[in-house]
Amino acid sequence: MELERKDWIRALTAHPAPDLHALAERLAAGCELRLTRLPQAGLGLLQLADGAFHEAYYLGEFPLSTCSLELTLADGRRAEGGAQVMADDAALARTLAILDAVLAARLPGWEDVSAQVQAGARLRAEADRRRRAMLAATRVDFALLGNTGEDDDEA
Repeated sequence: MELERKDWIRALTAHPAPDLHALAERLAAGCELRLTRLPQAGLGLLQLADGAFHEAYYLGEFPLSTCSLELTLADGRRAEGGAQVMADDAALARTLAILDAVLAARLPGWEDVSAQVQAGARLRAEADRRRRAMLAATRVDFALLGNTGEDDDEA
């Protein structure tokens, strides 16, 4: 299963954050790390347009953490990575940005990150399958309500 880069963060966040931090620190050891956008945690706003007047409104806020960075190896190879994650955890965004850079540029240790992405994708797929099953089990068919055979006018 080959995932697109845009799906790596979702797959990686299926794993516990301490495991991701340990992997990122191990892979970034010996690299020069330059932050191109400081790790930040804050709130994002979800903007939608209403269906009647097509006017924009904000549905709500959600936690959002971001980070962008550049890794440089001793031999001069460079890699850029970035992450946006729906979490109030700037350190997690930094960790994910490191893993993104390592995997995107296939720096040493990229196989370990790829294995984590693949395992995380499997975990997410299983969670999605369970969620779909729960939704299907709770589905209500309102079409049956009109077929009761009772006529309200006769009462």
